[in-house]
Amino acid sequence: MAPRPLTPTSAPPSRSAPRTLTDVRAKSAPEHDPERLTTHSRIVHDTVTQIEERIATAGPLATQPAFWTRVRAAALLHDTGKVAEGFQQQLLPKGTLWGQRHEVLSLAYVDILAARTDWSAEDRLIIATLVATHHRALHTAHSSARKGKQSISQLYNSRTRWDEAFTRTPSPTGDPQTQVTRGLHRELLAWLCGALRLDPPTATDSGLTLADHARTLLDQLLTAWRQPVTADRGLLCVLAQGALTLADHAGSAHERLQTHMPLPADYIDRLPCPPYPHQRQAAETAGHLVLVAPTGSGKTEAGLCWAAHQLPTMPGLPRVVWTLPYRASLNAARRRLRRDLVPAPGEDLADIGLLHGTVAQTLLGEAAEADCTAADATADAEPTAAMARQARARDGAMRLFAQRLRVATPHQLLQGAIAGPTHSSVLLEQDNSLFVLDELHAYEPETYGRLCAAMALWERLGSRVAVLSATLAPPMTALIEESLTRPVTCHRAPQGTSPLRHRLVLDDQPLDAPQSLERLRTWLAEGHSVLAVVNTVATAQTLFEELSADARTCLPDDPHAALLLHSRFKNRDRDAIEKHLLERHPERTAGGPPHRGGLAVATQTVEVSLQLDFDRGAVENAPVEAVAQRAGRVNRRGLHPAGPAEFRVHRTDAGRPYDAAAVTASWEALTALVAEGNDTLGEEDVDSLLTRAYDTDWGRTWAAKARHARDEFTATFLTFADPFHDRTEFADKLSEQFDSVDVLLRDDIEEYRELTTGPEGHPLRAAGLLIPLRYGQLQAYNPHYQRNLRVHVIDGTYDPTTGLRPPGEPETILRATPPRTP
Repeated sequence: MAPRPLTPTSAPPSRSAPRTLTDVRAKSAPEHDPERLTTHSRIVHDTVTQIEERIATAGPLATQPAFWTRVRAAALLHDTGKVAEGFQQQLLPKGTLWGQRHEVLSLAYVDILAARTDWSAEDRLIIATLVATHHRALHTAHSSARKGKQSISQLYNSRTRWDEAFTRTPSPTGDPQTQVTRGLHRELLAWLCGALRLDPPTATDSGLTLADHARTLLDQLLTAWRQPVTADRGLLCVLAQGALTLADHAGSAHERLQTHMPLPADYIDRLPCPPYPHQRQAAETAGHLVLVAPTGSGKTEAGLCWAAHQLPTMPGLPRVVWTLPYRASLNAARRRLRRDLVPAPGEDLADIGLLHGTVAQTLLGEAAEADCTAADATADAEPTAAMARQARARDGAMRLFAQRLRVATPHQLLQGAIAGPTHSSVLLEQDNSLFVLDELHAYEPETYGRLCAAMALWERLGSRVAVLSATLAPPMTALIEESLTRPVTCHRAPQGTSPLRHRLVLDDQPLDAPQSLERLRTWLAEGHSVLAVVNTVATAQTLFEELSADARTCLPDDPHAALLLHSRFKNRDRDAIEKHLLERHPERTAGGPPHRGGLAVATQTVEVSLQLDFDRGAVENAPVEAVAQRAGRVNRRGLHPAGPAEFRVHRTDAGRPYDAAAVTASWEALTALVAEGNDTLGEEDVDSLLTRAYDTDWGRTWAAKARHARDEFTATFLTFADPFHDRTEFADKLSEQFDSVDVLLRDDIEEYRELTTGPEGHPLRAAGLLIPLRYGQLQAYNPHYQRNLRVHVIDGTYDPTTGLRPPGEPETILRATPPRTP
C-alpha cells in the first residue's frame, strides 16, 4: 500500500513565523538535539574523507576513480528531504508522524543539482541510488516479499499520490500543509550549490514541483536496477552504499574513526623473549600466510608479527581483524590484546573492538533506520522516544567500527555479505584489512568451506589473510591455497619448538564411568589441578556435579576450586567464569609448585584462546584437532616439575556434536600411534595423527563437503548482481548455516527491556543476559521471537554455576557435602 499522511491525534504545533533553513533540524526537536540539517550533512560529508583515508583505493576501488567523489556528493544530499514540513513536525515533542520517506524527497535535489553539474549519467545514477537506499532496499526480492521492511518500490508506485505526499498535504483542519516553501527551497538550494562549489541558483522556474523531480528520478532508478548487473559493478555499488551508511552512522554519533593502530610496526622487537624461528618467519612474510605451530609456542605473537609487517605496505589506514571460532574465547583474546598492545596517547589500555553476537546485528539494524519513522507506524507512537533509542543504536553501531584492531567471529564478518543498508558498512570495512583467522581447524567442513569463500572475497577487496593453527590437516591447507589467487606462504614451526609435555594414555572406559571418576578424584586428592573435557553440555554438567564437591573439599577456602565452562551460559556469567579460570589456572612459570589443585570441567569452548595450564587431563575422544587442542591445556609449556603430564583420552561411542566418522577416525589414528610405541603426543605425533585421520574415506568426504560448501556459499551469498534488492532472507539463511542464535530466558525479559530501552538503555548493556544456542536446539526450549526486543525468548532452567539445563531435565541442586572423604 502506498504511504499516505497519517491522521494526527492532535493539531500540529503552531508556528509563529515561516521556517527558514536555520530552523531545519536533522535529528530531533531543538531542546533534545539542536543539530541542523546543514550541520549534519556537512559532518557526514567530512566523515567520508575519514573513511577514504582508511580504505584509500584498495581492491576494486582502484578501478573506480569517481568512487569517493560520488559518495561525498551523496553525503551532502542524502538527508535533504528532511526539509519537508511533515518531517520537521514529527521531530517535535508528540509530533505527528509524517508517513513518507525523506530519502525519496531527497531525490528531487539530486535531480535538480545534476543539471547544474558536470556529473556524468553514471555519476547521477550512483549518487541518486545511494541517496535513495541509505535506509531501505530499492527493490524487493521475490523470495523475501513478506519479510523485513518494505522496499522503496513497494512504498512508492503507481498508486502513490505524489503531490499529496511531497507538495501540499491535506490536513483534517482544512488547511493543506505545504511541505517545502519556495523561500526555504531556494535557501537549501543555495547552500547545496555552495557546498558543491557550483554557481548560485537562478530564479528560473522549470515548472516542475519537487514531487515531479523525485518521481521522475525514482522511476529511472527502479528501471536501472531492476535487472542484474555484472558482479564487479554490483560489488562497487554495495561498497559505495557501505561508505555512505558508515559515514551517516559516524556523523550521527559524532564519532571520529580512530587513526591510532595499537599494533606497532616494530612489534617483533618488543617481544619480552627472543622470537621463535616461526615468529621471525611470520614477521618476514609478505602477503597471505598459513602458520602451523604447537599450542603454547607463541602463535598469537606470530600472527601479530605478520600483521605488523604488512601494515606499512598497504594503502590508507588498514585494519586488523582477529577472528576466533567461539564467542567464549573472544573476550579473553580482547583482554590479552588490550593488555599487550600499545594504547593511544593518554590511554591506559589499547582500545580493541569487539564484534560478535546478536547485539551487533541489532545495533546495525536499528542504526540503518535511525531518524526515520516507518511509514506504517501507528499514530500513537512516540517518535521522540524512539529516536532517543535510535541515537543510542547509532552510537553503539559506531563502536563496532571505530577501532582499527578488532576481535570478531567470522559469522559477524560474513553478515556483510547480506549487503543492503544494514550490513553494507560491514562489507566495506573488510576492504583493505588484515584478517588473522585463529584456530581455523575448529570448524566443521561446511563452515570451513564458507570461510575459504570469504577469504577469496577479502582478497578481492584488497585484504590479506593469515591462518594460524596447531592442527591444520593437509586438505585444509590445500583448500586455502586453491581458494586464493595470490601466493600463500606456508610456515611450520621447526620440530622441537615445543618440549615433550604429555604421556598419552588411551582408555576404553567412558569418562563418566565409576573407575574413571575414581581416578579423577584421586588426582584431586593428590593436589593436582585437573582438566576434564567432554563433548556435550549435558555431559559436562553431569560430570561437574559428580566431582565439584570433591574439589571443594580438597580446597575448602578456594571459591574457585571447581569451575565449569561451556557455551550455554549467559554471556556475563561466562565472562566471569573465563576470568576465574585464567586467574586460577594460568600458564606455569619455571620453578612453580608441582601441585596447584582445583578442577575445571569444560566442553570444546576451552580449546581455543584461553591460556590455561593443568597438571593432569582426561578428555573424551573427539576429532584429532580437538584432542590435540585439549592436550594443549595440560602442561602447556612443558614446565611441570615432574616432567610430561598424564593426558588420558577416553573412548566414546557417541559422536555428538561431531561427525561420528570423524570421532572414529581419530580413535583409530590414536590407537595406531600408541601401537607403534609413540605416547608423547609431540609435534610429529600430531602431524602423524592428522595425516592418518584424513587419509580415510571420512577425510576425503570432509574435503569434498568443504569444497562444495565454499562454491555454494560463493554463488548464494557472495555475488552482488542485484545490489539494491532486499536480501533479508539471506540473514536468516546465514545464521542457520552458522547454526547459532542468541536467546533470552523468559525470566530475564524485564531486566533485558530495562537495559535496552530504559533511561540509560543500550543493547550492549543487555548483551550479558543472552545465551548462545544452536539453531537445532532452539525449538526444544519453546522459543518465541519478541519483535520489540529483537530476540528469541525461551523457557528453561538456569543456574549461574552450571548454565542452561537441557530441555526437560529437572533442576539439580549441587551437593553441599562430598559423598566421601578423599
